[in-house]
Amino acid sequence: MHITNERSNTAVITSLIFLSGIAFLYVVKSPLAIPGMVLFAGIVFFIAFVNTDAALIILIFSMLLSPEIGIGGVPGREVVIRVDDLLLLVIFFSWISKMAIHKELGLLRSNPLVRPILAYVFIAVLATLFGALQGHVNIKSAFFYVLKYIEYFLLFFMVANNLRDMGQVRKYVFLLLLVCLIVSIYAWYLKLSGFERVAAPFDISEGEEANTLGGYLLFMMAIAIGIIVYCRSLNLLMPLLLFLGLIVPPFLFTLSRGSWLGFFPMLITIVALTKRARLVLVAGLLLIIALLPVVIPQSVKQRIDVTFASGKTYNVLGKDVTIAESGSLRIDKWIRIMHLWTERPFLGYGVTGLGIVDAQYPRVLGETGIMGFIAYMWIMAIIFIKGKQTLDRVEEGWAKGLTLGFLGGFAGLLVQALTASTFIIVRIMEPFCFLAAIVIMLPEIGAAPEGNSV
Repeated sequence: MHITNERSNTAVITSLIFLSGIAFLYVVKSPLAIPGMVLFAGIVFFIAFVNTDAALIILIFSMLLSPEIGIGGVPGREVVIRVDDLLLLVIFFSWISKMAIHKELGLLRSNPLVRPILAYVFIAVLATLFGALQGHVNIKSAFFYVLKYIEYFLLFFMVANNLRDMGQVRKYVFLLLLVCLIVSIYAWYLKLSGFERVAAPFDISEGEEANTLGGYLLFMMAIAIGIIVYCRSLNLLMPLLLFLGLIVPPFLFTLSRGSWLGFFPMLITIVALTKRARLVLVAGLLLIIALLPVVIPQSVKQRIDVTFASGKTYNVLGKDVTIAESGSLRIDKWIRIMHLWTERPFLGYGVTGLGIVDAQYPRVLGETGIMGFIAYMWIMAIIFIKGKQTLDRVEEGWAKGLTLGFLGGFAGLLVQALTASTFIIVRIMEPFCFLAAIVIMLPEIGAAPEGNSV
């Protein structure tokens, strides 16, 4: 067993070095970057066949630390494939091949998300085919967007079916937090280098993907806070507090108002779902509110002020409210989508059929109609309900903290999704689906003896 673990560790380290090499080739724009990706995929296929756990660890690092390649898209926005897109498909097919050959590994676990996910995918594909037939959809772009949606669900099912014990869960969560720390250090580097808005590695354009990083940090921040709430070890508490202190400033430096909007719902959800340290959490929340005007950077203050500065005026409940240009453009887009949706209410216009829509809920409604919207909200509801059931059922403090943080982060992302296509963005959705699988399976694996995964 020790030899097997050593081989797995060697495979992971070698693969991560290889991934770093691909990233370097991408940065220097070498023609070897794409062949390198293909070769890397072949190596990972072999690793995944031998040890799926090792392959998932490689995937964790590639989620936020891999380059992307544009392959076309809707007007104004490219469809991109990333190294982790390729890896996810390779690992999935390798895992399925392994299951087919080694039947003693067992059947797939039953999962409450199977039906809503299949329903949504079916509706999205059907709506897109109709949209393509009627000229609303570019089938090439739509194919890759739909494929991305399916990838997220594949990740969820693959993680859920490869979890075996709490030791494995702790390892995955530690590595997810480690990647978040690396990304945050990179964001600090960007800020100290003079960038006005920070983004994750390989999102090179200044501010272009700041909202993505904001949503990602919001979610990972919640995970850390949840674990802290139930933490009983000073040796774990101090690193988590330091981690939190390092990622909060980059979260502010994103200047992502949608992510900031999700911060307080995230904290309120955490407070509402636990009695443990509730007084401390409420006091901390009030302290944050009191100190914000004093301690936040000037760039953050200016970003908040400009939200309600010159722009378009709307009448809300009898009062005039002025919204800045970027916000007013979103609102006007929502209104336009609602008008278009009334013309195709059941299946919408198909994936990508409405062009760029920077808000999750109008996008789902416009692209897949009321049928797709209901299926999509069914998925969201099941995730939250099962997460709450896990919180009530698990006894171990660390597991309860992880679940609490997940639910708080989920609530924050649901609010951010009012201003961004949060649940489509790969850098947010891959960590989210990975942790969603863990949280939903915690009651089942919590009682299992610790051992090796297949």
